[in-house]
Amino acid sequence: MGFGDIGQRVARLWLAEGATVYGLARSEEKQWQMQDLGIIPIQADLDAPATLATLRPADSLLHWFVPPPGTGQTDPRMHNLLTAFDSQGRPGRIIAISTTGIYGDQKGGLVSEDTPPNPQVDRAWRRLDMETQLRIWGEQNGVPVIILRVGGIYGPDRLPLKRIKDGVPVLKEQLAPRTNRIHADDLARVCVAAASKPAGSRIYNVSDGQDSNMTEYFFTLADHFGLPRPPAVDWAEAEKTISQGMLSYLRESRRMDTTRMQQELGVQLQYPTLLDGLQAMGRGQG
Repeated sequence: MGFGDIGQRVARLWLAEGATVYGLARSEEKQWQMQDLGIIPIQADLDAPATLATLRPADSLLHWFVPPPGTGQTDPRMHNLLTAFDSQGRPGRIIAISTTGIYGDQKGGLVSEDTPPNPQVDRAWRRLDMETQLRIWGEQNGVPVIILRVGGIYGPDRLPLKRIKDGVPVLKEQLAPRTNRIHADDLARVCVAAASKPAGSRIYNVSDGQDSNMTEYFFTLADHFGLPRPPAVDWAEAEKTISQGMLSYLRESRRMDTTRMQQELGVQLQYPTLLDGLQAMGRGQG
């Protein structure tokens, strides 16, 4: 459920393993895209509960990549799904993508899966609500739920090159928050590896484990693709020139402890550093 970039990557991995893959599709366009890949589409809309009557999820493995609505602090889409499950049967396991944003600002501190959530913006509250609904339902119904808390995702067609080309300012490096990211292909492999974990619910922080900051990220991209580095400004200037949405990210700083992911899921990352990922992409996007 959720047929965006990561959903498609995960579907391809399962198809390569010979699995039968179904996908939730709201539009005809999505149905055709799924069929072209060899995925069996199920026409339904998570915002229209009556359309969920044909899911028949019994004993399936469910990957959840569906974003919550764009406003509010709750995720009604997850509520609609779980209500449908109560009348139609239950999947055997659920693996859901969440965000490291639920930890909020940790002042650059190291965050483990045991760190209490501290969401500070609505988008993080929505993800935490999704997690909470799903985990409670899983406990009540005996369905293992695996939550993957993911930082920034990068990969082909997922780079902020237009922003760099447009010269949008960044914070000076000494002011920039600590950030965490993972290549889209590696995230897809983590999603598949989570399906092989012994039965039981679990939370995993997912990133490549590299310690960097937001401005370093933009500078590295600019250098790799031969673009001018964006101007670096202080907070006073940033408040005038950077969007409120981006500023909300810049006000949160944390580093992710990925020990649990490494030890329990055993995924060998193809791109353990940003430079590894960029070198594999080449320089054509610049």
